[in-house]
Amino acid sequence: MEKINNPLLKAFNTAPFSQIKNEHYMPAFKEAIALSRKEINIITNNSEKPTFENTIVALDYSGSQLDRISSIFFNLNSAETNEHIQKIAQKVSPLLSELSNDITLNKQLFARIKEVYAQKESLDLSQEEHTLLEKSYKSFSRNGANLPDIKKSRLREIDASLAKLKLTFGENVLEATNSFELHLTNKKDLDGLPDSAIEAAHAEAKSRNKEGWIITLDYPSYIPFMKYASNRELRKKLSLAFGSKAFKGDAIDNQSNVLEIAQLRHERAQLLGYKTHAHFVLEERMAETPEKVIDFLNELLEKAKPAAQREFKQLEKFAKQEDSISKLQKWDSAYYSEKLKKKLFNLDDEQLKPYFKLENVISGVFQVAQKLFGLQFEEVFTIDTYHEEVKTYNVLDKDGHFISLFYADFHPRKGKRGGAWMTSFKSQYIKDGINERPHISNVCNFTPSTPSKPSLLTFNEVTTLFHEFGHGLHGMLANTTYPSLSGTSVYWDFVELPSQMLENWCYEKEALELFARHYETGEIIPMELIQKIKDSATFQEGMQTLRQLSFGLLDMAWHGKNPNQITDVKSYENEAFSDTSLYPDTPETCMSTSFSHIFQGGYSSGYYSYKWAEVLDADAFAYFKENGIFNKEIAEKFKDHILSKGGTENPMILYKRFRGQEPKPDALLRRAGLITNQNN
Repeated sequence: MEKINNPLLKAFNTAPFSQIKNEHYMPAFKEAIALSRKEINIITNNSEKPTFENTIVALDYSGSQLDRISSIFFNLNSAETNEHIQKIAQKVSPLLSELSNDITLNKQLFARIKEVYAQKESLDLSQEEHTLLEKSYKSFSRNGANLPDIKKSRLREIDASLAKLKLTFGENVLEATNSFELHLTNKKDLDGLPDSAIEAAHAEAKSRNKEGWIITLDYPSYIPFMKYASNRELRKKLSLAFGSKAFKGDAIDNQSNVLEIAQLRHERAQLLGYKTHAHFVLEERMAETPEKVIDFLNELLEKAKPAAQREFKQLEKFAKQEDSISKLQKWDSAYYSEKLKKKLFNLDDEQLKPYFKLENVISGVFQVAQKLFGLQFEEVFTIDTYHEEVKTYNVLDKDGHFISLFYADFHPRKGKRGGAWMTSFKSQYIKDGINERPHISNVCNFTPSTPSKPSLLTFNEVTTLFHEFGHGLHGMLANTTYPSLSGTSVYWDFVELPSQMLENWCYEKEALELFARHYETGEIIPMELIQKIKDSATFQEGMQTLRQLSFGLLDMAWHGKNPNQITDVKSYENEAFSDTSLYPDTPETCMSTSFSHIFQGGYSSGYYSYKWAEVLDADAFAYFKENGIFNKEIAEKFKDHILSKGGTENPMILYKRFRGQEPKPDALLRRAGLITNQNN
């Protein structure tokens, strides 16, 4: 296809989604890859002596066209995919992997980088320039630049295989999610479900040209059924379907993919001189080593496990009293927890949902950002989007200057993977005196509207929206010179600080009163409900903490040890879960085969970072609580020292500059109700 007709190869500011056809992608990728190679050749063939500007800076700005095309394509592969896009992804991923290797393993290029790196003490670099030089050198040395040719060749093979395996893993999970439906035709099977969930299930059936009601494995459909449906057998059926995604021994089974990914990552790490994949990854994290991560997780486990066991016993006793349940199973967890919560706090999600209309919550998170950081959000209708449900906003500062473009995509669709995430369509950086502002996106899977009700969020969905928006702010407020250090380009165990930090405002009266209004009457959420939200915030916190720790420990089991002797994914997983499991095992289910965070996304050896960042966020929010949750001075410090700085400096230095001290885990343990003020 001629360049002239390919929208991806023309100059554009905002992504030209409506003009892009599937056949545009491969020619665009090929041309952008060729351009990237040309840019690298200009650097390596430069007859002038290597300098910071002509080598390090030139390298960081290279490949910008390819970055834009990749961000559009791979974001769509997550949010609005189809078979054609998935096939292109399988073809293009090895090409990108090959290019990445060609750059990292380029001897001439590395020689120039090394020459600049050797003079680093005499170059009079700024902090950001120093970080960029360190990062550039390490990205080469840590990825094979010093290897002999035979090992470089094997590294290329591994990276090409991993690129394809990770895509296949994700495609299998998506297909397993989409291919299941619980089709109900007897109204009695819906007993216990709130009207909104029944209406949504009926709308789903109608959309599939079927009578009755359909429950799917998408969270807005799955969670209410597991929480409220009194039919235990149907909960079991749904729970086993959810837990056995890509674990059925069929064409979309992920067991061999899990083993192969783990083995190839291990081989790659060893090739590069590291003991395990986790040792390789954690060298560039705040936690530094797998040993520190495991100590950190086990320290929290020691505090959380007694509380979790107490809570589990309480739940068992309650289920026995309620329905003579002799042995609590996984499919009983959400159902009896919700009932117990209602009994203890006289609170359930259905009481809260009318106060959390999606549009009001969006307005609320915007108001919180305005009060903290002076940001204004104006919805615009002229920006091209990839789906009619996507909303777009111009983000302005208090003086009306453009800060960022924000895309918001909130509901489940067939072509969208599960979960919630923040991403970007354009990075922030400064070049030739122009501060290029970012295009940031939040993608979620929230309860959609029904014929009779607008989209009303569960409280968990409200905190998820705030969480992803926290990541969004990290992207929007980025203000660095170099693209590779901008926004969320930080250590992975630091990246969750802004997102988890923002969740705290969901529990505060001052914040809730800004947006939690009844969708029919406009009444502000009553104080008694706010108090109940706060009181119930630590409900089953021990069990929740244990669950998070189990995921972190499973991740470290796959990536912090030699996986070559593992033959059975399920039994290995059970071994990793042995210290954290409360419920009886279900042989039909396996988490690893659909654990997309670590086998498809970027969280391999990094799942612990959610808990790590919770220590930071609890400590940081305690600072706000002491001085007012909308304290402008502290918000400004958070913006200046954390949100705008990206990866320009070591995160602990940035954190201490904001907080004045290193974080203490006490704030997290206290917030979680795992210690009191009296004991430490």
